[in-house]
Amino acid sequence: MKNVWRMLALLALAGMTAGCGGDKEVEEREGNGMAVLEGSWEGAIEVPNQPLTIQVEFGKETSYFGIPSQGVNELQISRIEFIDPDISFDVEIQGQIISFDGKRKGEEITGTFTQTGQELPFKLKKGISEKPVNEENIVEADAAGGKMKAVLELPEGEGPFPAVVIIAGSGPTDHNGNSPAGGTNNSLKMLAEGLAAEGIASIRYDKRGIGMNTALGRNEADMRFGDFIADAAVWGEYLETDGRFAETAVIGHSEGALIGLVAAKKGGADRFISIAGAGRPIDEVLLEQLTPQLPADLLEESETVIAALKEGEEVKEVSPALQSIFRPSVQPYLASWMALDPQQEIRDLDVPALIVAGTHDIQVPVADAEALHAAKPEAELLIIDGMNHVLKPAPADVQGNMAVYSDPDLPLAEGLAKGIAQFIKAE
Repeated sequence: MKNVWRMLALLALAGMTAGCGGDKEVEEREGNGMAVLEGSWEGAIEVPNQPLTIQVEFGKETSYFGIPSQGVNELQISRIEFIDPDISFDVEIQGQIISFDGKRKGEEITGTFTQTGQELPFKLKKGISEKPVNEENIVEADAAGGKMKAVLELPEGEGPFPAVVIIAGSGPTDHNGNSPAGGTNNSLKMLAEGLAAEGIASIRYDKRGIGMNTALGRNEADMRFGDFIADAAVWGEYLETDGRFAETAVIGHSEGALIGLVAAKKGGADRFISIAGAGRPIDEVLLEQLTPQLPADLLEESETVIAALKEGEEVKEVSPALQSIFRPSVQPYLASWMALDPQQEIRDLDVPALIVAGTHDIQVPVADAEALHAAKPEAELLIIDGMNHVLKPAPADVQGNMAVYSDPDLPLAEGLAKGIAQFIKAE
C-alpha cells in the first residue's frame, strides 16, 4: 500500500513519567509576542495508521506539552523561539531533546517534528476538541470504564428506521471524520446526513480517549485492538434494543472497517459495509511502508520484531531508532491488531456485505477492496470513480488530493450515500 506519510520514528516515551521538566530557560525573540500563541492547542504527529495526538499549552511564562494517550501531561517546554509566523520549540525527555519547527497561519501550526535526526510532519490547531453543539442528539451507553457518548442522527418521519453504526478510522479521528492530523472534512457527518435523507438512522461516536469520550482513555500499554471492537459492539446493541430501529448495519471506514467487521459478527448486525478498508493484515502493510524508508539493518530488525509480535511475543530490546514504532508500551496493541486477517474475517462473515473503495484513494488502494471481494465473492463491490480516502471527489495528484482532507464544504463523492442506502434497504 502506497503511503503518503513519511514512515519515520515516533516518540520513545515508554516508561516515562509525566511532570515538569524543571526550571528551564525559555527563549522568545521579538515578533508579535507570545500573546498570539497563548492558549491550548491540539493536534497530532502524523504517523502511518496511528497518528499520535499531542497537546500544547502556550502560557505567558511557562508552556507545557502532553501526549494524552500515553498519560503524559504537563511536560515543561524548555525552549520557544517565535518570530511570527515561524515557531520552534523543544521538549526534553530523559535527557533527549525533541523539537518542533513550524509556521503559524491563523489558528493553525504545521511543521516538522524531529527526534534523533528523524522527522515526521505535525499539525496543531488552537482549541481542544469540544462536544457537539446540539446536546439533544447525544446518547449514552455503558462501555468498559464508564458511560460512552455518541451522536444519533434520525431521519424525518416515524420509524422504525433501518440504522447503522458508523466507525471512524485510525488515530484521533472524531465522529465527524475529522482529525488534528488529517484535517477537517466532515466526511462522516456528511455520510450520516446523506443516509438520514435516505431514511436511515445512524450512530457515530468519538473513540475512547478523544472528544466526547476523552475520559474513557487508557494508558497506551493497556490498550488492545479488541477494546475498539467492544465499543463498536456496544452501539450495535444500543440500536438492536431500541424500538425506533429495524434492521441494523455496521459501517467501518479505514481502520474502522476491520473493527466493524469483527463487531458485526459479534453483535449480530444484519449487514456490513467496508469503506476504504485494508485487505491485508496490518503487519504486511507496516512492512510495506517501512521497506523503502529504513536502512537494511533497521528493516531487518523490524522484520524480527513484527514476526515476534505476530506470534504474540513481546520484544523488550529495540534499537533507539525503532523505539517509537515498536516501543514496549505499544507492542501489545500492535500484536492484538496483527492477530486479525481482514480476508479471513470477511470470509467468515455470514451476513450481506458491501465493499466500497475510491479510485483516487492514495492511502488504501482499490486493490485492497478487490482482495476483500476475492475472499468473499458474494459480497457487493462498489468502486467510486474519483473518490479519495476521506470520501470526497479529488484529483489523483497527491498535493491536490491531500488538500481535500481539509475541505469541510466539499460534498461527498457522488454515489456513495445512495449506493450504501440501496444496499441497506435491499430485500
